[in-house]
Amino acid sequence: MVSRIELTPREMRALGYRVVDILVERFSSLREQPPAVTGRREELEARFREPLPEQGADPSAVVAQAVEHAFGNAMRVDHPRFFAFVPSPGNFVGAMADALASGFNPFVGTWLAGSGPAAIELVTVDWLRDICGFPESAGGLFLSGGSMANLTALAVARHVRLGGEMSGAQVYFSDQTHSSVERALRVLGFGAGQVRKLPVDAGFRLDPAALEQAIAADRAAGLRPFCVVANAGTTNTGAVDPLEDLAALCRAGGLWLHVDGAYGAAAMIVDEGRAAMRGIEAADSLSLDPHKWLFQPFECGCVLVRDRRLLRDTFRITPDYLRDAHRLREEINFCDHGVQLTRGFRALKLWMTLKVFGAAAVRDAVSHGFGLARLAEERLREAGCWEITSPAQMAIVAFRYADAGRTEEELEAINRRLVGDMIADGYAVVSSTVLGGRTALRLCTINPRTTAEEIVETVRRLGRCAKL
Repeated sequence: MVSRIELTPREMRALGYRVVDILVERFSSLREQPPAVTGRREELEARFREPLPEQGADPSAVVAQAVEHAFGNAMRVDHPRFFAFVPSPGNFVGAMADALASGFNPFVGTWLAGSGPAAIELVTVDWLRDICGFPESAGGLFLSGGSMANLTALAVARHVRLGGEMSGAQVYFSDQTHSSVERALRVLGFGAGQVRKLPVDAGFRLDPAALEQAIAADRAAGLRPFCVVANAGTTNTGAVDPLEDLAALCRAGGLWLHVDGAYGAAAMIVDEGRAAMRGIEAADSLSLDPHKWLFQPFECGCVLVRDRRLLRDTFRITPDYLRDAHRLREEINFCDHGVQLTRGFRALKLWMTLKVFGAAAVRDAVSHGFGLARLAEERLREAGCWEITSPAQMAIVAFRYADAGRTEEELEAINRRLVGDMIADGYAVVSSTVLGGRTALRLCTINPRTTAEEIVETVRRLGRCAKL
């Protein structure tokens, strides 16, 4: 007799209701929880390390172990006072959508296997296309996040601009570009000598004049410039490269323009974002992450390509065992548009969020994030002991402690320790980076749950920690 790998209806309801109760309690009490808990490896392994269990255990006990010791020892990146890196605020509807997608377990690689989910993905991609101002010819697909979106877009750029010949090919981006771009190029077979990482201007943006000079010098040396990667909201400062100028330069020189908008592109849903990212609609490809500024749980990324046919030209392979899935040419098979054949239903959570809350609510939430960063900058300036390294833009402000009575070495040490001091304080989490060769702190304020009072208190506590 085969062992049972299922629960009874009663057991399933008990487990499901318990999980929902836990999540409701978590969402409703998130503000009262610490924003960051990091366990020690030896202690956590002692909690979980055991031989492969031969016999099953009570589901409620297993859930309790996961909630207390796994989820309990993690940064809460959706916490209203988690300002580090780029938060993922999430929302309960998105979490329930993930539960539905996991429970129904559709295969969204082919239309034959998952036509309904594929239709929702098509519609949701088109919503993002319209938000970002791309033409109707554009298309894309949902992926795990910006890393895979950048990899997918650059694979298309390589295929379209280079074919099978990569020798001498050169790609250009600024020194503020996310590491996922460099990693993607490495995966795609580009050597270090084929990557041009250019310095930025005083606003941490790629300088079109410097880019044009680098391209001209490479062409004169017999190399083949083929791609520029621009930023629409860098992780460090929220900087947006001059997209209109870069688009014109790429158009004139026959280069592919990819915009890494994993952080910022979703802010195109509001006027302030559209003004900051004017020219993004001229890109050949674009990455964006709904699990950041569209408030989805991990994982939820997206890539858009100006001419959607280029995705299929790049990735489509039709083995015999998939010929049934390619019966009708008018149907879309997302496995032909990217690396994955087996794909989950990532689009559902964004689709459900927009359906349940509406775009107007999302716009208000995005605008709230912009305003919080401006408030943070204002309070930091008022405090008199902070230097603004990069003013509030795209809901990020970068700054450093700058007491005139301290030496530069002392200031560097203070700024380096403040991240740990704030975690130990337990109220809020910030992160650090290096700007202009010096340690800088940064606040990323995209969580719609964050209040103005929490921003003010965070700045106050930063000042107290700095002066200890």
